Amino acid sequence: MTDAPLDLHHWIGGKKVAADRPSERRNPSDLDEVVARLPDAGQAEVDAAVAAARAAFPGWSEASPEVRADVLDRAGQLLWDRREVVGRLLSREEGKTLAEGIAETGRAARILRYFAGEALRLHGQALDSVRPGVSVRTRRRAVGVFGLITPWNFPIAIPAWKLAPALAFGNAVVIKPAGPTPATAEALVAILHEAGLPDGVLNLVIGRGRVGQALVDDPDVDGVSFTGSQGVGAGVAAGCAARQARCQLEMGGKNPLVVLDDADLDRAVTVALDGGFFSTGQRCTASSRLIVQDGIHDRFVAALAEKAAALRVGNALDPQTQVGPAATDDQMETVHRWIDTARDEGGRILCGGDRLDLSPRGWHVPPTLIVDTAADMKINANEVFGPVVSVVRVKDYEEAFAVADAGEFGLSSGIVTQSLKHATDFQRRIRAGMTMVNLPTAGVDYHVPFGGTKKSSFGPREQGFAAADFYTWTQTSYVFA
Repeated sequence: MTDAPLDLHHWIGGKKVAADRPSERRNPSDLDEVVARLPDAGQAEVDAAVAAARAAFPGWSEASPEVRADVLDRAGQLLWDRREVVGRLLSREEGKTLAEGIAETGRAARILRYFAGEALRLHGQALDSVRPGVSVRTRRRAVGVFGLITPWNFPIAIPAWKLAPALAFGNAVVIKPAGPTPATAEALVAILHEAGLPDGVLNLVIGRGRVGQALVDDPDVDGVSFTGSQGVGAGVAAGCAARQARCQLEMGGKNPLVVLDDADLDRAVTVALDGGFFSTGQRCTASSRLIVQDGIHDRFVAALAEKAAALRVGNALDPQTQVGPAATDDQMETVHRWIDTARDEGGRILCGGDRLDLSPRGWHVPPTLIVDTAADMKINANEVFGPVVSVVRVKDYEEAFAVADAGEFGLSSGIVTQSLKHATDFQRRIRAGMTMVNLPTAGVDYHVPFGGTKKSSFGPREQGFAAADFYTWTQTSYVFA
């Protein structure tokens, strides 16, 4: 199959906007292939997109919820029917294996269809007043215009889980996709317009970080949902707070997976392999810290290293590939710097760690397992965002828990054990937004709340009906009859 380069567009007011395309996106699996030529929005495009959203908001928010449900349902079906084509584009653009790209596209389709139903289920309460003859009713109302700033690691699923509830509940949207992955985002926006979304309800602006900053600063943007790094997220929060706009942040994790002596060894290795290395470790929920009890440690790390070393690294479109490339050259270099830092601090590379020279050229990093690390090493405190897993050896459950609960991240966490006592205690006490027992820390359902604690998240939860807390406001009405 020949994949011609795409000329991408902004979408403003329901129309594709012609623009210069000063940069291009190359396939991270094959650097000789141009995937797309990219426009670069400035303040004028952001202003026009926000104005279009503001103008479209009244009609969309006052439309029957069935209208909104039908659009999302049609879009979900269209995306599902094209999941192989869009999934291939995702894999060429981001570097996920083809199977992962198709699966993520299917997940986005299911998210759209799920929120089609939620548009009809948005509910309030009917309450008795403390005053005779007075009735009280609450209802949820659309907020207005939302700016959505999305990351490159899930270039269709995360845009879908932000824009689907925003649209379902009657809001208008301006989305700014990550610089490396705008083609997949434009494919999603085009499908929603094909499904009948009115002009101006959903707008797309492609560009650098200044576009996101312009959305944060715009007085006509009522709220911002951001997924990305802690540093940028802190700036988004400060900008929104300065003008009292709503803010929702997801900012990554350094997720612990505890493996106790009583764990089923095969299960523990499978869980760690999936959570640590698949999707090239480029998941904010990846199991990047393994905390392993003495009695099982040596057998566990030996088995995991053998499995990790056997994973096939290569071109994302090759059906035999199990680990695709890093999404960008900067990310590849960052991962290698963290590997070097861990080695300098005394960590021992049990597998991987070297630089790969594959054909065709790509930004590949081998699955890397680092043992003999201390809990306070930099490798165990910072998000690497690559196929790199570090191991801390501990004596008992209490030490394991203390190490797992330490640090400034609190997104996902996991434990592998056959002890109901320890599994229950871990879930009760761990300061993480999500906990897994005998499952990878990565891999969550789309119809339940997603989010963390500490510096991993800020603001209301994403996904499921919890999304209504961010994308609606509650009005209380009193009636005397």
